[in-house]
Amino acid sequence: MRVLVTGATGYVGSRLVPALLRAGHDVVAAARDPQRLDGFAWGDQVERVYLDVEDTVSVHLAVRRADAVVYLVHSMGAGEFVKRDREGAESVVAACSYAGTDRVVYLSGLVPDEPRDRLSDHLSSRLDVEEVLLEGPTPATVLRASMVIGGGSMSFEVLRRVSERLPVATIPRWMDSRIQPVAVEDVVRLLVAALEGEPRNRAYDVGGDEVLTYRELIARFTEIAGLHRPQVPIPVAPAPLVGEAVGLLTGVPRATVKALVKSLTHDMVCLEDDVRRDLDPGTPYLSLDEAVRRSLAGDTAATSIDGDVQGQAASDPAWVGSTLA
Repeated sequence: MRVLVTGATGYVGSRLVPALLRAGHDVVAAARDPQRLDGFAWGDQVERVYLDVEDTVSVHLAVRRADAVVYLVHSMGAGEFVKRDREGAESVVAACSYAGTDRVVYLSGLVPDEPRDRLSDHLSSRLDVEEVLLEGPTPATVLRASMVIGGGSMSFEVLRRVSERLPVATIPRWMDSRIQPVAVEDVVRLLVAALEGEPRNRAYDVGGDEVLTYRELIARFTEIAGLHRPQVPIPVAPAPLVGEAVGLLTGVPRATVKALVKSLTHDMVCLEDDVRRDLDPGTPYLSLDEAVRRSLAGDTAATSIDGDVQGQAASDPAWVGSTLA
């Protein structure tokens, strides 16, 4: 199958491409700057195309010969990203319809079981994109993933840097909301599986085997990482203020960190587990402890054909990795 991967230079995209190549697919890697693909271990094994979702012509040219599109474009910065993301999805739907594309696979985020007007702009935007894709004429499989555990994952790197840089874990009361982390190894496997069989047109919740609070996740991480970090509850700590502080502390892009912190005020857990029946029946998921251990291993050539996808890669951003000497 000829598979177009949008967002191929991003965290999940860069780890998905080698998995698609191993599965025997012909991969077309799309990027706003195709020269950036030179930095990836698989760069000379794929076809490269220019694609900017705000450039309708580039979307049509990239999609026109694809059997499937894996859509991994997310705007996590500031500005009119809600409008931009919706319009980008609409362009992809139109291009797939015109080209007769077989299916679209979209990686989204878990949607809390709460009224839509209580969701953050980022969660609401993900839901907007889902609806655009699912209502289009091309069948779309949407994977709603919880927090992704893996070296290079922004949420994992924030967890790592906060734990390493603060001698005491200060825990706001709203961090007792529940979360269901999932290993990037499992996310990548499910994305590949969504290209098999008959095209589906539905959303699936994706999470690991454990549900725990973010407070408990921090404790588990620090134990595995060999860090002693006593936890101190904080009765009042507004999420926007915490997001700003975490962004400054970690060096990770602040707009993105603030969006991630905002999501922690919701329960981010699966409401159904049909994906385990429909896409990879009988396949065990990586345990949380093992996922964290492998994610802490350092550079494991995660974007190469033979590397460990749970670890880091030389092509990851400068803010990826341990800050400890």
